Amino acid sequence: MSDVVKLEISGMNGFIMLNRPDKRNAINGELMEGLKERLLEAEEEKEIRTIIIYGAGKCFSSGIDLNFLASIGQVVGGSNWGVRKAINELQSIFTLMERIEKPIICAMHNICFGMAMELCLGADFRIMTSDCRFSIPEVALGLIPDIGGTTRLVRLVGLSLAKEIIMTADEIPAEKALAIGLINRIAAPDKHLDAALEFSDLLNRNAPLAVGVAKKIIDRGLHMDKFSQMELEAFAQSCLVGTKDVQEGIAARMEKRQPDFKGE
Repeated sequence: MSDVVKLEISGMNGFIMLNRPDKRNAINGELMEGLKERLLEAEEEKEIRTIIIYGAGKCFSSGIDLNFLASIGQVVGGSNWGVRKAINELQSIFTLMERIEKPIICAMHNICFGMAMELCLGADFRIMTSDCRFSIPEVALGLIPDIGGTTRLVRLVGLSLAKEIIMTADEIPAEKALAIGLINRIAAPDKHLDAALEFSDLLNRNAPLAVGVAKKIIDRGLHMDKFSQMELEAFAQSCLVGTKDVQEGIAARMEKRQPDFKGE
């Protein structure tokens, strides 16, 4: 098992740590494979209700490791097909974050550039310290963001702002990121994990099956017509209504106490 990505369980939270601090958590193939493995582990652990991803050391991540980037360009002799295949494999790992029916929070501090920002776009929620430097600078290298950057960013902030962020490669200050809906919370310097824990408490107090299904319906219904999405809502509700968590939620409300959800 690789140590470049670690999973630690604390209470109802699974903490996934990017662990290449000597390389500013630069993303390479080993880190991506480690992230995939830890995400799958967190998905299977029933006690984990919320996943928090953060970076060890002085920053969240400086983005793609340039040696790894060069190696992708050399795949199958640099053939277009080989490069596309390698990119598709990387894309599937960030897509896994969306498929998992547990909320995922990215807690960013100091630096979050390029592919690291694309990683965060795959999460459900983003928390950023007030001093964090945040950008997608790929065009400055003659490239485009290709691990879901153009796809997810435009859906998150809209067409015009996504173009501005990607095509200028400018850094986005925390206040602007919050104002445009790119992040959910601003934390004080070095308090990103504290803020993530506070946010996770808001999620973990609710029924985990319902939270997971809500995530799925919102994501899958984003580009459906409204009637199709409402049919999806009705189907999902029919699956939830008979669960023990619903019985517990109703009983707790009637008895004026906090519910004890079991995810059943």
